[in-house]
Amino acid sequence: MKNAKSTGASWSDPDDAPKLAQDWANGADAYHGKALIRRGRPTLAQTKQHVSLRLDPDVIESFKADGPGWQGRINEALRKAAGL
Repeated sequence: MKNAKSTGASWSDPDDAPKLAQDWANGADAYHGKALIRRGRPTLAQTKQHVSLRLDPDVIESFKADGPGWQGRINEALRKAAGL
């Protein structure tokens, strides 16, 4: 029975890996000693908390109608309502 995940006849030597270019290395994880240096947004001093909140569909649609960022606009509306 043939292995369904076989690479086929074109693969001649499993040790014949493709050459890695510098752009591949530039995208690799960076370490400072043993500590992984994370890329992307830095960690905020005060992160947001995940909650489950049930809202009326018309309220959600009203915020979504203004486009991307609707969750942030809901957050701002709640901050304003709370007097923050």
